[in-house]
Amino acid sequence: MEKSNDSSEYGFILVGFSDRPKLEMVLFIVNFTLYSVVVLGNSTIILVCILDPRLHTPMYFFLANLSFLDLCFSTSCIPQMLVNLWGPEKTISYAGCVVQLFSFLSVGGIECILLAVMAYDRYAAVCKPLHYMVIMHPQLCLRLVAVAWGSGLVNAIVMSPLTMTLSRCGRRRVNHFLCEMPALIKMACVDARAVEMLAFAFAVLIVLLPLTLILVSYGYIAAAVLRIKSAAGRWKAFNTCSSHLTVVSLFYGSIIYMYMQPGNSSSQDQGKFLTLFYNLVTPMLNPLIYTLRNKEVKGALKKVLGRQS
Repeated sequence: MEKSNDSSEYGFILVGFSDRPKLEMVLFIVNFTLYSVVVLGNSTIILVCILDPRLHTPMYFFLANLSFLDLCFSTSCIPQMLVNLWGPEKTISYAGCVVQLFSFLSVGGIECILLAVMAYDRYAAVCKPLHYMVIMHPQLCLRLVAVAWGSGLVNAIVMSPLTMTLSRCGRRRVNHFLCEMPALIKMACVDARAVEMLAFAFAVLIVLLPLTLILVSYGYIAAAVLRIKSAAGRWKAFNTCSSHLTVVSLFYGSIIYMYMQPGNSSSQDQGKFLTLFYNLVTPMLNPLIYTLRNKEVKGALKKVLGRQS
C-alpha cells in the first residue's frame, strides 16, 4: 500500500510568521532577548532555592519546580522558532516535531497541576499557619510533585502518539510556529473527532479541575484574610499569596482566552501570539514576580551573589 503520510520521511513545515517577512527579524530580536531572560531568570531561581538553606521549605521547593518547568516549556519550542525566524528554512524533522509535541503537552500539563499544588500550599500557610509544617511535610510535597509530573506525562504519552499517527495525506504545513496539538489535528484528512474528544477529556482533568481547585483554595484564603483584624496581618497574608495569584492569572488567563477564540484566520494569527505569550512572556515574568515581591528570595539572591555575608 502506498504511504499517504510522508511527514515521517520529510518532516513538517512550520508556517509560523512567514506571511509577515518584515516582522520576522523584529520577532527574532525580541524573542531571543526574552528567551535569554527566561533562561537566566529561571536558572537563577533554581540555583538560589538549592543553595540557600533558608529556602529549603515547601513553598520554594514548588517554586524551583515551577522555574524548571518554565525553562523546559520555553526551550521546547523557542530555539526552533528562532532558527526558523533567522533563515529561509521553516522545517522541523518528524522526530523534532514529536519531541516538541510531547514536551509541550507534558510540561504544560505538569505546570497546570503544580499551580494547583502551590495554591494548596498557600491555603495551608494562611488558613492553617500553626500546623503548616505538619501538613506540608517533605513526603507530601514529593508526592504532590510526583502526581503533577505523572499526570502531565500520562497526558503526553497518550495524546502525542494519537495525534502524530493521524493520517494527513501528505500535508506537511503546520499553521503555527511549533508542533501544537490543535494545529496538527486540523491537518488530518480523516475523522479526528475521537482524538478531539479525548483531548477535551484530558483538558478537563488537567486544566479545568486544577483551576477549580485553585479558585476554591483562594476562596478559603480570602475568607481567612477577611477574618484577620489587623491591617498589617491582612497585608502580610495577601503578600504571601499575591505572587502565586499573579502567576496563575497570567498562565491560565492567556490559555483560556486563546482557546475561546473562533477558528478563523485572524484568530489563528492571534493564537500564535497568545501561544508565544504563555510560552515565553509568562516564563520570563515568573522569576521577576517572585523576586520583586519576595524579601526572602531577594535576600537569598544577594547572599548568593556575595553582596552580604
